[in-house]
Amino acid sequence: MTPAPSAGGEGSKKKRKRRGSRSKSSKRPSLKKQPYAKRVDEISAGGLVIDTSGTKGLLIGRIDLKDPNREKLLWSLPKGHIEAGESPEQAAIREVKEETGIESEIQKSLGVIDFWFMAGGKRIHKTVHHFVFKEKGGRIAPQVSEVDDVRWFPLVEIIERLAYPDEKKLIARSKELLQ
Repeated sequence: MTPAPSAGGEGSKKKRKRRGSRSKSSKRPSLKKQPYAKRVDEISAGGLVIDTSGTKGLLIGRIDLKDPNREKLLWSLPKGHIEAGESPEQAAIREVKEETGIESEIQKSLGVIDFWFMAGGKRIHKTVHHFVFKEKGGRIAPQVSEVDDVRWFPLVEIIERLAYPDEKKLIARSKELLQ
């Protein structure tokens, strides 16, 4: 027995559209795996310099890139990368001098903080060794390529001036500094 032409037999092959199928021109965009951002580990050192009177602390200011007027400064503790062969203490003293113009000596360790951020398409894990310094000399001179301002602030104002929560917590844990 031969099926009727409309019954789908050999006499009449109809193309059926399957549910969910699409024409070639309306294909779904391919879901390529996005490569993970490369992880970079950075280690820095720096801290809080206290002036010779013991009443003021030194902070660096950088322009907030999110501020459309480019007027707002974000205040933070001076710090920078540890170079090959340097100890955290050596790097901290060097970076404070480079970023602020102030010569100092380490009095004690404040602690270590670490945090993550994205920059240049990389996931950066930064660890920073912080110290308390005593001013020994020099003149305030912001590092032209990295720092927009350097100022002494009364120690009682340091926590409220700091822009970054981890630095605020670090200083708050050392309340004897702010007395």
